[in-house]
Amino acid sequence: MSEKLRLAVLLSGTGRTLENLIEWERRGDLNAEVVCVASNRLKVRGLDIAHEAGIPTRAFKLSSFPDRAQRDAAMAGWALEQGCDLVVLAGYLSLLDLAGFGGITVLNIHPALLPRHGGEGCWGHHVHEAVLAASESESGCTVHLVDEEFDRGRILGQKSVPVLPDDDPDSLAARVFEAECVLYPETINRIARGALAI
Repeated sequence: MSEKLRLAVLLSGTGRTLENLIEWERRGDLNAEVVCVASNRLKVRGLDIAHEAGIPTRAFKLSSFPDRAQRDAAMAGWALEQGCDLVVLAGYLSLLDLAGFGGITVLNIHPALLPRHGGEGCWGHHVHEAVLAASESESGCTVHLVDEEFDRGRILGQKSVPVLPDDDPDSLAARVFEAECVLYPETINRIARGALAI
């Protein structure tokens, strides 16, 4: 495999996706290393997970900056100082201003098969509730490039799961997250190998 990608992970909460990427890295199955973790919220579990793994962390609370653009520019500058060459959103629940990232690619994973069930307000259980309300026969997850709109960037990969007759949002969410835990690191590996153009 080629030289490992250096990942900056941005998150807002529990850090389950970060935890999965760290586990893939520890097993030697991820052709990347997480070099820093930033959050737009203070005192979230995701920062604790990174700290315990010895990964540099920093929180960028919006109230500490004049506006979102300046907060995101500060976050981008810090991530670039850590030497990242790919930014990975892992449950980052805010539209990101990309101006400060200097052209570095930003990825996101969404818990549905885009373009369905995406956009502002479609996150977490809201997504799974919408899938069930629409009587979909399948759901899944999507890795996509991040642009100036929620969940509209170019799709890089998808993984489907069935929607079962007795599903509720919790059971569907668990099945989709299992798919996310495979699709995200596999997509990062494809980028690292040069098998996927970004």
